[in-house]
Amino acid sequence: MRQLEKWTDWLCDERAGPFSAAIAFALIYCLVQIAAMTLLSHFVGTGVGVDDAEQLMAMQFLTAGYGSSQPPLYTWLGILTASLVGTNILALKIVKYALLAGGLVACFAAVRRCGYSNRAAAAAMFGLLLFPQIVWEMQHALTHSAAIFCFSSLLLLAVVELQKRRSTVAYVLLGLAAAAAMLSKYNMVIFLAALFFAALSLRETREAIFDRRFLISVVVAILACLPTFYWSLTHLGDLLAHGEGFGIGEGGSAAKTLSRGILGLGKAILNFAGLPISVFAVAFFLARKKSAPSPETTLWPEKLVWRAIAFALLITLVVVLAGGITQFRDRWMLPVFVLLPAALAMRLDAMGERGRKTQTTIVFVGAVIAILVLPVSWYMHVHGGDNRGGIVRMDYASLHRQLTADGPVGTVVSSWFWIGNLRLVDPGLVVLDDEIPDFAKSIREPAVLVLADDEEPASVIFDRIAEAGYVMDPVHRRIAVPQLFGGMPRQVTITRLHKMTAQ
Repeated sequence: MRQLEKWTDWLCDERAGPFSAAIAFALIYCLVQIAAMTLLSHFVGTGVGVDDAEQLMAMQFLTAGYGSSQPPLYTWLGILTASLVGTNILALKIVKYALLAGGLVACFAAVRRCGYSNRAAAAAMFGLLLFPQIVWEMQHALTHSAAIFCFSSLLLLAVVELQKRRSTVAYVLLGLAAAAAMLSKYNMVIFLAALFFAALSLRETREAIFDRRFLISVVVAILACLPTFYWSLTHLGDLLAHGEGFGIGEGGSAAKTLSRGILGLGKAILNFAGLPISVFAVAFFLARKKSAPSPETTLWPEKLVWRAIAFALLITLVVVLAGGITQFRDRWMLPVFVLLPAALAMRLDAMGERGRKTQTTIVFVGAVIAILVLPVSWYMHVHGGDNRGGIVRMDYASLHRQLTADGPVGTVVSSWFWIGNLRLVDPGLVVLDDEIPDFAKSIREPAVLVLADDEEPASVIFDRIAEAGYVMDPVHRRIAVPQLFGGMPRQVTITRLHKMTAQ
């Protein structure tokens, strides 16, 4: 036990070379995950999950937008990384864990830059690892949520830096951080608005916003986002492709829609923030015997983050009520509560020994959870899960060999993006599903349609094929694709596509 206490104290207060020990932990952790997952996939021969497979498909094209109701920054980072290390699992993991590390380090740096203790910064950073959606879901699934996590933390750091050093460079960096946040995920607008209103409500940060140079930040952000804004306006169908996922107006009557929306929001909040709040509360209770001085005057950084959280909750509630939203995913709460660990860690800094003890417990629990997740994340990486998660275990090299048995293939079309895994076998292959914008222009012949034995309806992809001017060969070929770990082979249907001839 004494060794664990020394280890925790080291994480809180010591340094590892040029870095704080907490930052070194985060960097080493992410490097281990990049190496471990890449090597596991190499030796076992598995593919990647649904979200990464979608990225493999989108990374074929450098454009201002990619459909799927998601902005393009994550895919741009994937393209950049693939250009350096190749289209492979290493590129995918570098992007994800660089963003995860960036978010953790930026949170630590923001708290320290505000003048709080090293222990408070460590508690804020490790407190983020108490969110299941960050420490677990983000490691075996999710893509754009990793970007929103990183750039929300960087945006907070940019605001703090602007207040500390009112320079033209700081205003430019704020604009770039805001643009990166907007291009990460569209619900980031909630965080942006909340942080802006919170900054306006405080004298210390309000002065920076009323400075004429704030227009520099606005112009930089608009210019950086302009290509994607234009693309979105000219591809509204792709932008709103997943609008049904909000369950708008599904209650039937206004009263039922309202109640379902409020209950759904409450459940999402509980699922997202319940664990970290509980851990902070238990840690605070366990430190009850430690001395705690009278509360000091709350400093402006703490007011900023608490007010940003409050504004984000208020904006979210207004959007839910006004839009009649009834369906929620837990990760949608990330822009609302990403600052919660920092706010709690800052408050604890003013509570003497009790606060210090609580911060230590948070660091210990966050670090232990992250370490315990490691082997489970490796298992999920190579084994996947049930239903759609099983796409990880398919033998894509075997599928590729069977696809090309009758001749070369330039394009593979399917009803959803599991087929993106084929680009791990042949990076030059064009792989499309019904959500890829400019579908017809992207086809490179010869083309085949590949449908797996899943529940994904194929009618939409049939329509896209017809609209692109192609017809399906009347002769279909049924093949069995082996699965790793002794799973039953997946049945796959292959159909050649032919360009319709003019009548």
